[in-house]
Amino acid sequence: MCRSIKTLRHADVIATEEEIRAAARQFVRKVSGFQRPSGKHEEAFEGAIDEITVVSQRLLEAIAVNLPHKAVAV
Repeated sequence: MCRSIKTLRHADVIATEEEIRAAARQFVRKVSGFQRPSGKHEEAFEGAIDEITVVSQRLLEAIAVNLPHKAVAV
């Protein structure tokens, strides 16, 4: 499911809020079946994106704490 959603977990690169929000939008599109919601559904659609963005950010931050970091070659 959701093969088009970009993987955001990388050991040395922190996903931007825009990348996380774009993934959340793709997820909501997939779950809802709407590419673009109608006016009466837009508030629920955008609210879901907001909530999934926050939870995803929290998840990525929690995972990052335990990921091994690669040494940067100079």
